[in-house]
Amino acid sequence: MKKAFVFWVEAYFYNPNLLQKVLSFLLLPLSWLYCFIVFLFYKSKKPVDFGITIISIGNLTVGGSGKTPLVSALASAYADVAIILRGYGRVSRGLVVVKDKTQILCDVSMSGDEAMIYARKVPNAIVIVSEDRVVAIEKAKEIGAKLIFLDDAYSKHGIKKLDLLIDVKCSNNFCLPAGPYREKIWAGKKCVILEEGIDFERVVTLKDKCDKMSLVTAIARPSRLDTYLPDVVNKNYFEDHHSFVKEELQEILRRDEADSLLVTYKDFVKMESFGIPLSLLDLEIKVEKKVFTLINIYRNI
Repeated sequence: MKKAFVFWVEAYFYNPNLLQKVLSFLLLPLSWLYCFIVFLFYKSKKPVDFGITIISIGNLTVGGSGKTPLVSALASAYADVAIILRGYGRVSRGLVVVKDKTQILCDVSMSGDEAMIYARKVPNAIVIVSEDRVVAIEKAKEIGAKLIFLDDAYSKHGIKKLDLLIDVKCSNNFCLPAGPYREKIWAGKKCVILEEGIDFERVVTLKDKCDKMSLVTAIARPSRLDTYLPDVVNKNYFEDHHSFVKEELQEILRRDEADSLLVTYKDFVKMESFGIPLSLLDLEIKVEKKVFTLINIYRNI
């Protein structure tokens, strides 16, 4: 039931049928109220300077936008860096140091999938998950960070930071619940919009390819992968941050008569301990020099 609802909502926001479009217009009064409340929250906050350079990478809409590989690419270019995120899908609560400067300190169930990607792909970074970003910022400074990247923190208006927003193409420009927008770019809010193909580009590498691969993925809007997919025997979609169990994956291998499961890195970190054959659709981001220039200018202000 949860899986079906999640996919219905994704279609409603990004590829609506006629009935969903009608529902969207009917919900507009609630969207206006939602936007007004969020705007008041923005106006009530005064950014606090924490004495450290903070860069936020996010997007305005619900659903995936490629934040994780972009944060990885940016953070990999700096020393004494920390990555802070909420840690969706984890079983833990509160602040957890997923990785200090030298080693990973917990497993993926405690960190969440995205935090474990950072811990594995950005070996120079401290990685912290916390619902409270302020507490996490202070912890990162305590450990020795000189630069902090916040994953998906545009809405944290009480933190002095440079906001980088990934431009997500969407024909529905309404706020929740009529549309996918969590917030708008409010008057007086400074941010930088990053566009794929102009400011960065995606590079996908297929690793451990097999003749018969079955796609299994738990990312938001999985149809985004279609551009990069090789031939697969089947596509198996799960809701974002789904916690896989070995038996369901073994059943997919058997049912699809596949030699391996084709997965993204976000899925891989949750499956690698199961000992089943995996092929990896590995996404990297190449960032234009001008983006690093913006960050470096902000650091020196």
